[in-house]
Amino acid sequence: MGFSLTGTHVVFFIASVIVASAVSGVLITVITNVMSSYEEQGQRVQDKLDIEFKIINDPDNIPTSGSNYLFYLKNIGSKKITTTNQTFNIFIDGEIVPIANYYFADTSIQNDVVTTLYVDNSEISAGYHILKVVGPQDIDDEFTFTI
Repeated sequence: MGFSLTGTHVVFFIASVIVASAVSGVLITVITNVMSSYEEQGQRVQDKLDIEFKIINDPDNIPTSGSNYLFYLKNIGSKKITTTNQTFNIFIDGEIVPIANYYFADTSIQNDVVTTLYVDNSEISAGYHILKVVGPQDIDDEFTFTI
């Protein structure tokens, strides 16, 4: 005769161990990828919570220097913020200010430090305006003022 009942059980046992090993290998890979994605997303959320700034001007008295209006940004987050034209976008009344028409006094600001944003006065006419500053991680602040 052929295989006995024990031999058949051994073959099925070996086959089930091979299938279980293959499935567990795939599951481990998938779980590792998911955990890595959650870790990256958590880091992005943490960065977003650590970066925060506020425009601290007097809304009725915007200072000038030469041909620029001066706006003061204070880092109220817990991380250093890089302040360049590549990391910040400036909007006046919903219109983006060209990169050539604004700059910062410092290339970065530490926690609780204030920097100056210089905006060319050709971008702002007399009257009521809204300045929106969008920084790293899409953190923004709006400031309503009058010239």
